[in-house]
Amino acid sequence: MKNIVFLGMGKMGLPMASHLQNNPAVSALSVFDLDAQRLSLATQAGLRVAQNVPKALQQAQLIFSSLPHDAALLAVAQEVALHAVKGAIFVDTSTVSVGVSAQVHELLKAKDIEYLRVTVSGNNHMAQAQLLTVMASGPVACFKACEPLLASWGSKIFYLGQAEQSRLMKLVVNLMIVQTSAMLAEGLTLGRAGGLDWSQMWQVIAESAVGSPIIKAKAAQLGLPLGQRDFTPTFTVPQMQKDLSLMLDAAHQFNVPLVQTATTFEWMKSAVAQGDAQLDYAAVIKVIERMSGLSDSA
Repeated sequence: MKNIVFLGMGKMGLPMASHLQNNPAVSALSVFDLDAQRLSLATQAGLRVAQNVPKALQQAQLIFSSLPHDAALLAVAQEVALHAVKGAIFVDTSTVSVGVSAQVHELLKAKDIEYLRVTVSGNNHMAQAQLLTVMASGPVACFKACEPLLASWGSKIFYLGQAEQSRLMKLVVNLMIVQTSAMLAEGLTLGRAGGLDWSQMWQVIAESAVGSPIIKAKAAQLGLPLGQRDFTPTFTVPQMQKDLSLMLDAAHQFNVPLVQTATTFEWMKSAVAQGDAQLDYAAVIKVIERMSGLSDSA
């Protein structure tokens, strides 16, 4: 039976922690977040808040985290290195850079703390429904020990290697997701400008050879009549900007010319400048429409 601490109760961390708590292999689970509002939501969800985080870390066999960026991961890893016992396993599920994740590995290795990098593909709704795709890398023994817990989040689990493979794989997947929205922006705007019906275009695209799960999910939100389109975010423009920065940094590291991705990054900047920062990253569609002289409603 496992004693677990979960740090980070964001949109993904909260449902992931809730599912872990319901796993029969977990004997005790406590959570923490720097944001009091997120802790309140965790309490409402039936999760126990850790009142003394250093003590909780000392008593945990496994420490999970879901964090917003590189700096947060480094800060949490330092606390884990300071307080966790030798042989504990740190499982981080954040979308962060390959370089910072490697730094965390060295920090924890010096303290004899194991490190499993686990990234997930899917939004908060998929996390709630236990439909995430799970990608893991790190020591094989750690993966095997944690696999029954990872199954709390989804049935599609991939072990990718001993080091930072899961970090890079997450960036590859997210690159294709964001480029799907960029592709839709150009294609749909071309169709609108030529007189095609907006809702009908979505119907055809969703049932065509390019009708991927992500396109079908966006069709449900955005395939409504023009004035009723729903850009409620599953992932905001600034969040996708962060991931785009990680992709371009990795491209620089590995000497890969991500020309289309770099252009999409500039379009995301335009979305922010035009007041759409808090919309879904699919607001890139609005950017291309405005560049083409088209309005939101006609």
